[in-house]
Parts: sequence; C-alpha cells; structure tokens
Amino acid sequence: MMNATFPQVRIVPLRMLKPETAERLLNMLAGIAGIRRMMIHGPGLPKKVPYGPARGSPNPHPDRRAIHVGDAEIALRIAAGEVILEVEDASVIEEIRSLCDGFFMGFSYQLQEGRFMKTAPTLVDYAKYGPCADTMFIGLADPRNGEGPVLIRTER
Repeated sequence: MMNATFPQVRIVPLRMLKPETAERLLNMLAGIAGIRRMMIHGPGLPKKVPYGPARGSPNPHPDRRAIHVGDAEIALRIAAGEVILEVEDASVIEEIRSLCDGFFMGFSYQLQEGRFMKTAPTLVDYAKYGPCADTMFIGLADPRNGEGPVLIRTER
C-alpha cells in the first residue's frame, strides 16, 4: 500500500478528443514537472464489431491509431474522453489549470479534484503484477487487455 496520498485531478473536455488533439494535450501535460501518473479514459474503439448484424467484421475507425507522447508510442484504442492525473502536490494543479485554460479555447472543459485512481492494490493488480508490484502501476491494470500500461519518460 502507498504511504502517501497524492492529489488527483480529472480533465473532462466537453467533447471527445481527436487523436491529434489528445496527443498535443498529453505532450503539453508531460512537460509539467510534478505529475506522477497519467491515465486516458474513454469509450473503447474495438478492432471488430462486438455485436449486431455485423458482429465479427472489421471496424475500421479512423481514431484508432498510434500517438506519440514524450518518447513513447501509444496505440490509442479509445476515444479520449478524459485525462486523469496524479500529482506530487496541490501547487501543480494551478499549473495544469492554466495550461488547460490556454489549450481548450474552442470548447469548454472541467477540471475536477478528487479521487479517480485506485491507490491500494486490487485483486486485478495482484493477478497482473504479483505481490511485489510497482506502486506506480497500481490501479492502471485492465484485466481484459494483454498489454500493460505505457511508461512515458520525459526530459526535465
């Protein structure tokens, strides 16, 4: 279990973000010192149609592609609906707010403070990472996904 409790922030734009817009926002956020963890959340974009008369046929969605954040390439399998951040201290939140005020000029957004990521290991975390899991990955496991979270390294 984590000893310290870190503030968490959720950025909720009025609209779903296109991959290009999400990439720009995430790269700007990655440049801010003091952000510990970042998670993108939104509805999935499956490779194949999951139900209905076209079930099993390919689902060629234009937003399902790779984006580059920092030095990592991320396969975007969701429509970016919100960005959840865990920060070192509350002073970073104002820097995030000013960045978002300048970024979201064409439409509105909400910046919410609260608890949005798990801070204690769950059964899924234990099954995926084992008993000695890195605390940076707690709450980021998707049991249906064979891949783990992407670690982004930035130069600061």
